Amino acid sequence: MRIFPIILCLLAIAPIRSRAQEKPDADKVRELEFRLMEAYKQRQLEIFSQMLDEEFVITFEDGNTYSKTGYLSYSATSSSRVDLVEMPELKVRVHGNTAVVIGIYHERGENKGEPYDYHDRFTDIWMKKGGKWLMIASHYAVPYKP
Repeated sequence: MRIFPIILCLLAIAPIRSRAQEKPDADKVRELEFRLMEAYKQRQLEIFSQMLDEEFVITFEDGNTYSKTGYLSYSATSSSRVDLVEMPELKVRVHGNTAVVIGIYHERGENKGEPYDYHDRFTDIWMKKGGKWLMIASHYAVPYKP
């Protein structure tokens, strides 16, 4: 009977320790989101590539999907220039070795001489593999109206 209270205490502590670990992971994923967007803006494709899983896939609002290689090629297009990338709203939820990021994305620039200004909602999925967080999937949805 004396061991029962100890077991209850241990069971109560496990979720607290798990939640305590989620905060540093959420902060790390948030930092990676901003680093990824800056690498995209600056066309630092080597850095960009290292943050994407080999099986990465992205879906855009128009229904087009790209693999890692396709997305890197798309991002390297010399006919476009990205002037602004920002994520004014970003929420990170960690579930073990997986993080789900939802937010608002704003990008402004020029493509083939024409200005553009995108406002989107997005979901990014990150997975911790071998101690390193990698983005495994991204989805851009209905345009956000500021």
